[in-house]
Amino acid sequence: MGATPPIPFDATDAFDLGTVVGDLAEARRRWRVARGRPLEPGGRELPSRDELARVVGQLRGALFPMRLGPPDLRQESEDFYVGHTLDVALHALQGQVLLALRHQDREQRPDETALRARATALVRDFAHDLPAIRTLLDSDVVAAFEGDPAARSVDEVLLCYPGVHAMIHHRIAHRLHVLGVPLIARIVAEIAHGETGIDIHPGARIGAGFFIDHGTGVVIGETAVIGQRVRVYQAVTLGAKRFPVEANGHLAKGLARHPVVEDDVVIYAGATVLGRVTIGRGATIGGNLWVTHDVAPGSHLTQARSRENGAAG
Repeated sequence: MGATPPIPFDATDAFDLGTVVGDLAEARRRWRVARGRPLEPGGRELPSRDELARVVGQLRGALFPMRLGPPDLRQESEDFYVGHTLDVALHALQGQVLLALRHQDREQRPDETALRARATALVRDFAHDLPAIRTLLDSDVVAAFEGDPAARSVDEVLLCYPGVHAMIHHRIAHRLHVLGVPLIARIVAEIAHGETGIDIHPGARIGAGFFIDHGTGVVIGETAVIGQRVRVYQAVTLGAKRFPVEANGHLAKGLARHPVVEDDVVIYAGATVLGRVTIGRGATIGGNLWVTHDVAPGSHLTQARSRENGAAG
């Protein structure tokens, strides 16, 4: 069968694009005026989500070259690939960091030379943190393999598990958050959120050996603190119980409002833990529970009953 012939349309401007373009320009102008943004022509003001997605993909390959790198990579060329990939990724990240720093400090109008020096120093510090990030990710991969009887190898875990994919992004995003570019960190986190359905704020502090099983619907808030060897299942929320308001009526920012989860805790599917509560070491939170109070170490909470330190609740 031959190709379907194109449907003929009138070549005139059937969509009145001139009017649409003009109205969009006016909408942008109103937005910029309302927020004190410059109206004069200039370059991009904000980091690019697409560029950061490319950077994170390159960083994944550099962190795990023989499994997440190019399909034709040979082990004898591993270091050459890692060096070249990091050179490209870190230079691209440097440009995105510079945009983020300009945006953060736009009201102070900082010196451009100083901003560039800050961007370079920040990315250099991030680069030196990559071996530690790789070590943390190795512990996450092992935790996933050991915590899931369906896992046949650590390689399967790294290649297939959305929880591990989300943690690669989180370990990168958290370090960028700590180094002082929270917007870039948030973009990196939201890329993983869109790909996996796992929402981890880059400010959350997560210890070694963290395993998210299945993963879809997991939410971990900005000020959550998670210890070592913690395991959570799908649809778990570590969230805030309430949102204090400042005198001006705006929500207060940066307050410690999310849970502290100590070492060796297991939280099963659908559980919701809210507020600055502490889940004690070795505790188990059953599925679909709503927890808004501290849980003692070693406790086992279920819908039917709660048992703390061996005593029936």
